[in-house]
Amino acid sequence: MTAPPDDRRFPPETGDERATLQGYLDYHRDTLMWKCAGLTPDQLRARPLPTTNLSLLGLVRHLADVERSWFRRRVAGEDAPPIFYTQAQPDLDIDPPPDADPDADFATWRAEVAACDAAVAGRDLDDTFVSRTDTLSLRWLYGHMIEEYARHNGHADLIRQAIDGATGE
Repeated sequence: MTAPPDDRRFPPETGDERATLQGYLDYHRDTLMWKCAGLTPDQLRARPLPTTNLSLLGLVRHLADVERSWFRRRVAGEDAPPIFYTQAQPDLDIDPPPDADPDADFATWRAEVAACDAAVAGRDLDDTFVSRTDTLSLRWLYGHMIEEYARHNGHADLIRQAIDGATGE
């Protein structure tokens, strides 16, 4: 099988650093959605790899919470509690319950991405924030989030191929 139609936004080939970093982050966000495109709720919840409990839906839920944690709580200082996990159940983001609703979870992810982009709009890449005991820059965070999505998109590649054979970069 071939991959679904590719409607991802590709990063700019020219431009300033902020536009380039945002472009790569958006590309990787779009890549995750591309890996999930055209699948049924059961396929999105499927855990087809015997060595892991990862599902595409779990990756989407996890990345919604990761976005919120970094951009909104740490950088913007917002009171934004976790979306999918709790202290008592710390893996509910990446390990969703069997009745998790993909449509609702994807809508939550999309809303969180928009809120995170708004939380850092207008901030300088040299702006800093404290995470635990480290002082980090927004520039560092963009690099980290690109890496986070890239790693999980590799997982998504394997999961999607195991579900229906679709491959693509």
